[in-house]
Amino acid sequence: MTIIWKDLPDWEQVNILEDPGDKLVGADMREADLSEAILIEANLRGANLHGANLREADLIGAILIEANLRGAILTEANLHGANLNHAELSGAKLREANMLGANLNRALMVGVDLSYAYLRGADLTKAYLIGANLRGANLSEADLRRANLIGASLTWANMSGASMSGAKPIGANLLGAFLRRRSERSQRSRKLMCRKER
Repeated sequence: MTIIWKDLPDWEQVNILEDPGDKLVGADMREADLSEAILIEANLRGANLHGANLREADLIGAILIEANLRGAILTEANLHGANLNHAELSGAKLREANMLGANLNRALMVGVDLSYAYLRGADLTKAYLIGANLRGANLSEADLRRANLIGASLTWANMSGASMSGAKPIGANLLGAFLRRRSERSQRSRKLMCRKER
């Protein structure tokens, strides 16, 4: 049976949040106030969180595969290692969110706000980031292969070591973005130069 969050009494909502298990799979949680909720490793696969408030929520390792997070507020949320494969995040606000190592493979993120988000080592392969705001985001070591970045803002973003093979940054703003990846060869030559100077 699919849970309809707004129809549940407060005490039942609290009980579910304390031990979510698989109760939230496919749940209808549109516009729910889940700010500061602790949902570590919660299974929210296919859940409808359209317009939900998840500000500062703890979603470490959460399963959000195919979840609808369109227009959701996830400002400063902790999504470290979360799985958002094929999730719908268009128009969501993820400013300053921790998304270290998150799986955003094929996620639909049109117009998403990821400004100053921490996306180090995140998997963004084939993600749709059309018109996304990634200003000041840390994308170091992120996998952006075949990602669609048309019209995205990457100003002052850290993209050192990011994989960009086949990505489409057409019309993207890369002003001040740090793109350089030091090759092993350049690191070796720098070490040799240091030795010679001694």
